[in-house]
Amino acid sequence: MTQQSSVLYDVPGPRQRRITLVGSVAATIGLLVGAYFLVYRPLDEKGQLSMELWGPLIDPGNENFGLVWERLGIGFKNTLTAAVLAILTSLVVGTLLAVLRIQLKGLAQRRYTGLSAPLAYLLRGLNLTLSVVTRFCVEVFRGLPVVITIFFVARGFPEFGVTFDTLWYLVIGLTIYNSVVIAEILRSGMEGLPGGQAEAAAAIGLSPLQTTRMIMLPQAFRIMLPALISQLVVVLKDTSLGFIISYEETLNIGKQIIGVLDNPIQVYTVLAVLFIVVNYSLSKLAQAVQKRLSRGRRTANTPPVPPAALASQAGSGGVAVSGGT
Repeated sequence: MTQQSSVLYDVPGPRQRRITLVGSVAATIGLLVGAYFLVYRPLDEKGQLSMELWGPLIDPGNENFGLVWERLGIGFKNTLTAAVLAILTSLVVGTLLAVLRIQLKGLAQRRYTGLSAPLAYLLRGLNLTLSVVTRFCVEVFRGLPVVITIFFVARGFPEFGVTFDTLWYLVIGLTIYNSVVIAEILRSGMEGLPGGQAEAAAAIGLSPLQTTRMIMLPQAFRIMLPALISQLVVVLKDTSLGFIISYEETLNIGKQIIGVLDNPIQVYTVLAVLFIVVNYSLSKLAQAVQKRLSRGRRTANTPPVPPAALASQAGSGGVAVSGGT
């Protein structure tokens, strides 16, 4: 145990380690006993652990196994298709909305000197109107439950003669909600950056839009990456709401299987495991991307060693020699 780690907390002694070990073993035994009496035995007594119910899901020799997994495969494919499309459109629309709100906030501080008074008032009024409209849309769509948004899209668009495939109704509904959430995530990330960066960009001649696109937005993506990944996982899970518009995603097909085989516990358990595996994989991917970005940032911030210093180190047996040029 190093001195640095021992400063953070007291190193447990032999007695404390024995107490911790005994407590951990007792807690594990308690959980196992509780699971046996509260979960396993009730399910076993009601026949929920029989192969008659589990066979179509886990026994390749069962006559329904192939058909069940073929249907689940179709549902999972439809789920991933809707999720990927909704994620891409939400990222694009959310990014554009975040940039628009940042630009409108910057334009609100402009006085439009050099323009005539009527034109200056017109531009300021236009900027104020757009700011109010975008703020209103963000607050409304962020406050609406996703299920209501999807329902209104699927039922409202046909009333105006706009018809799509069921997939696109789901994608549009998910995009409307998640794009405003992503926009707020990126906007808060950009507004949290030091103000000196924008001032330095203006000093070298960059326009506000160039500053946002080249300096602020890339940093906001990197800083807010955990929140963005969490929101994208939410998009994947929200595709299960497609059942309200009869979209054949995983959960909807699972309900169809339950209607035929009458094994809800078994089917929902398998679906839960599938979603957990996919979401866990996305979380690990996000962690890997974040570590890679952090490592790349540290590498980029490391100042290069001048060739003269390298030559001095080589000639002096690795002893660094500092000096001016």
